[in-house]
Amino acid sequence: MGDTQKTIGVLTGGGDCPGLNAVLRAIVKTAANKYNWKVIGIEDGFEGLIVEPVRCREMTPWNIRGILQRGGTILGTTNRGNPFAYVAPIQNGPRDVSGQVIQNLHKLGIDALIVIGGEGSLKIAQKFFEMGVPVVGVPKTIDNDLRRIELTFGFDTAVNTAMDALDKLHSTAESHHRVIVVEVMGRHAGWIALCAGMAGGADVILIPEIPFKWETIIQKVRERQNSPAKFSILVAGEGAKPLGGQEMYYSPGDPGGTARLGGIGQLVAETLTKALDVEARVTVLGHVQRGGSPTAFDRILATRFGFWAVELVAREKFGEMVTIYRTRMSSVPIRDAVESLKTVPTDGELVDTAEAVGICLGR
Repeated sequence: MGDTQKTIGVLTGGGDCPGLNAVLRAIVKTAANKYNWKVIGIEDGFEGLIVEPVRCREMTPWNIRGILQRGGTILGTTNRGNPFAYVAPIQNGPRDVSGQVIQNLHKLGIDALIVIGGEGSLKIAQKFFEMGVPVVGVPKTIDNDLRRIELTFGFDTAVNTAMDALDKLHSTAESHHRVIVVEVMGRHAGWIALCAGMAGGADVILIPEIPFKWETIIQKVRERQNSPAKFSILVAGEGAKPLGGQEMYYSPGDPGGTARLGGIGQLVAETLTKALDVEARVTVLGHVQRGGSPTAFDRILATRFGFWAVELVAREKFGEMVTIYRTRMSSVPIRDAVESLKTVPTDGELVDTAEAVGICLGR
């Protein structure tokens, strides 16, 4: 893009995630210190470019001080403001306002847009790229379910949060000889459940990739209750389901929103209580996994992502998403990254390891 001053727009879309502020900080500092570029932060995801007046702010190294350790995102975010199917509060159905977004980008003088988001936000970014907008993607998801990338920032923090909860629940489960079921996030991928369960010493781990057999987990818990331990810890990914059954949802989602998975933990606890006459309790971790200060690992990874996003803009590698492979930063086409979800390989090393150390995966 040459040596002349440019203006970069940046937004955070979808669910919040530990490390988002670290990415923003790195983008602003790299743009200012290395290229003398201006950064405009778009508030509340793509919605900030839809509403009138546009919601944005200039970001400088001075007004983003102190955000490295903060959870969430100082720009705000939403999982609803899809410009290609936007649902306003007073309208009946979705409409395409992508043209309005492009007009507002031009009015702001934005030369390139960095979109920090998960699968949904990056699909929107890809559509804008196909319409001629210079876009760079930064992958963001605690679920670690994006293709063409080994690890996303926020995942390590989410796993550590779940592990810490499991550590605390072990003592109360052991004291009361209880069965405790912990439901964790992850949607249709079982990375959080599997990794947190292994790190937290779970006896049973249920993931979406392996539909579980009721008789298998009942037998595992029965063995635990009849052993000197007399308690069991089960971890269930929110997208887990019994063999031949369906995923469970709290709500189907409103127009423009996403259906909310959840309820499998309660079903497992109720089934075990009836089958074994045990006292089973449920802990749903929910959004505590999204919040809080990012781990050191996530702060460093997020900082590397932010730096590399600006580098992609400088090299005019638009339509690309930042990625990491074998500890090295690079990029891949956004369209390849959102083609399908990255799920846990059922014949992979993590699954083999879990079963080898005696963890029941329900199969």
